[in-house]
Amino acid sequence: MPQFLEHSMTSWHGQQLLHQHSLVDQFDPRARILAMTLFALATVFSHNLLIPAIALCLSIGVALRANLDMQRTLRRVLAMDVFIVLMIVMLPLTTPGDALFHVFGFAASQQGFVQAMMIALKTNAVVLMLLALLGTLEATTLGHALARLRVPEKLVHLMLFTVRYLEVIGREYKRMRKAMKARAFQPRANWHTWRSIGYLVGMLLIRSLERSERTYAAMKCRGFNGRLYLLDRAVWRRCDNLLLLAAVGFVLLALWVSVGVSVNDVSMNE
Repeated sequence: MPQFLEHSMTSWHGQQLLHQHSLVDQFDPRARILAMTLFALATVFSHNLLIPAIALCLSIGVALRANLDMQRTLRRVLAMDVFIVLMIVMLPLTTPGDALFHVFGFAASQQGFVQAMMIALKTNAVVLMLLALLGTLEATTLGHALARLRVPEKLVHLMLFTVRYLEVIGREYKRMRKAMKARAFQPRANWHTWRSIGYLVGMLLIRSLERSERTYAAMKCRGFNGRLYLLDRAVWRRCDNLLLLAAVGFVLLALWVSVGVSVNDVSMNE
């Protein structure tokens, strides 16, 4: 197979990130969105550590099968985990409950530690699955799939235009920063720096507004009437049914575990 057929473009980094085809790309984007939604709901609303731990293992497996750029993926996950580490440190010290250990005279509760670990497992599982299932889709493909799932067209338009023009706004910001550096601007902790940054943000908003007006005028000249016309042909296959069945099975497993834990707690209280 030629080299240019083995990769596809994803749209989340200026339309320039190559993604190698994988097993995950065989599923219909609508099935991937629905499966991701069910997975996230079952993981987030679980009340014990078993389901988030299983979800994290599943997300790691799917991420490996999706042929993600591991270095880029780990960089994203670690950026999120910085806040998770702070939460793990703070929650045991601020949540009342049974003392697990003491730090400088402050009691770290077992309930707070379990809650912090549960949040950490949930966030990492959902983010990894999101990157594997939806992060490998092109922006236009994701937008069309959302439109076919009856998501409001205005939200789809907003998502598509945001992805398209983030890179444009980023280039405008870099050009303005370069102009400030050419005028010997050095950021410091003083009033002049804050005022200059305020002018920078204000001019960026004004130029973004002007750019949006020119874009809208150009679209109207080309016959845009606010509708999103879907010209692609989406094909739902048997493997998409299997993906949804797997997601539903995970939801049923989460419900079964939650009900079992609730029954055990009631019997222990009695």
